[in-house]
Amino acid sequence: MRKNLLLMLLPVALLALFPSFSPAENYGIIQHAELKQLLDADLHPFLLVDSRNPEEYREAHIPGAISIPQKAFDELIGLLPADSATMLIFYCNGVKCGKSKKSAEAARELGYTNVRVFAEGMPVWEEVGYTFYKGEDYEKRIETTLISPVDLQELAETQPAGLQIVDVRDAEEFAAGHIPGAINCPLNSFAASSEILDKDKKIVVYCNSGGRSYSAYCKLLKLGYKNIAQAIFADWKEAGLPVAL
Repeated sequence: MRKNLLLMLLPVALLALFPSFSPAENYGIIQHAELKQLLDADLHPFLLVDSRNPEEYREAHIPGAISIPQKAFDELIGLLPADSATMLIFYCNGVKCGKSKKSAEAARELGYTNVRVFAEGMPVWEEVGYTFYKGEDYEKRIETTLISPVDLQELAETQPAGLQIVDVRDAEEFAAGHIPGAINCPLNSFAASSEILDKDKKIVVYCNSGGRSYSAYCKLLKLGYKNIAQAIFADWKEAGLPVAL
């Protein structure tokens, strides 16, 4: 009796785990918690595909994922399973990265019928604290592009339409005082909230002393942002520049 009940409930659990296709897309979207549950439970055969470039894959990737870079998809289709009903899950560098979506569309064109995209991607997987493979260069410190308070103020005054200043501190700190015109995107949900950041603008991240904004800067690089800089709020206040409330 109990066994029969479990068999009856399993299809319902699978339907909840794997969302239906969006009418606007040829593939479904899977969230980080759903992917984690799928990896942990191993309820269904699937293939997890990292669509980023090989260097990014070697630096860090989700356990069990194979590397099929989107640009090399046609040359590597032999790595895909022969059974076109096998679930394929593609991911790359977040909601504004198109590689996983292009790969998913290509897989659908090949006849695969159960295609998903983990749109939040590797940055969110790291941000929420899930286990992932780290290459030997993962912890290597990078040099950020620092912008001085005076230069940032001049940029905000002369080119406001092309600039986005991002305060990565907590909401309470932001409310207590911030650089005029800044938006608040706390570090602990920075990658998950990155869709509010405009890739066509210069992004300047800042915090009080540099630690959190350095981490945000690194996340921006992984999310594929190119025109970025780091500022220090303590320097801004020391220069006597205005603080908004």
